Amino acid sequence: MNGGRKLQKLRDDEGSADRLLALSDGVFAIAMTLLALDIALPGGLDSAGFAQALRDVMPKVWAYALSLLVIAAFWRGHYQLFQCVREVDGAVIRLVLLGLGLVALMPFPTTLLAEYGDLPQAVSIYSGAVAVMGAVQLALTLVLWKRPWLASEALPDRIVRNDVLDLAGTVLVFVTAVPLAFVSPTGAKLWWAVLIPLRVVTGRRDRRLRMEAQRGADTP
Repeated sequence: MNGGRKLQKLRDDEGSADRLLALSDGVFAIAMTLLALDIALPGGLDSAGFAQALRDVMPKVWAYALSLLVIAAFWRGHYQLFQCVREVDGAVIRLVLLGLGLVALMPFPTTLLAEYGDLPQAVSIYSGAVAVMGAVQLALTLVLWKRPWLASEALPDRIVRNDVLDLAGTVLVFVTAVPLAFVSPTGAKLWWAVLIPLRVVTGRRDRRLRMEAQRGADTP
């Protein structure tokens, strides 16, 4: 009997929200680290060779910075999402693992973008990868929203709707960039900048809504 309770506790711990969040943090950290592995200069260069090698490596630095921002944004959203999650079920675990698999794959489209950023295939693959990541996180947000029994504290619907709007906008921008890349790879990359004002608006709204929710919780 006592052994059965211990086995059940072990199973619960393996599927707990804290354990899943710890796994997520590890995968995000590893993916961020792998992004930088291709950034290097050969040794033994003279002044002219160093200058040329530095120019050649700058596309890798740019692609690294972009992907770092993308992964960091998804990590932040993922972390905030799980702050109010107490338990997880099979659907949540599957979506999280799928999302983590896509995050771990990001160094590949990042390398394509760095090496072949002028080709439509590279830009469209990168755009598609980010769009799918956003779609999975959007699906995870909706699943948790519709399963309030998994939460330790239910988020106000207005906050969740703002998160959904933010993720849906991200998916729409990058999905649109996939066919646009075959018209103009440079235009598709410039199109990504549409996310900047969108994220500013949704970010400000998120902070305001969370402050209002906190004030409401503090009011006796």
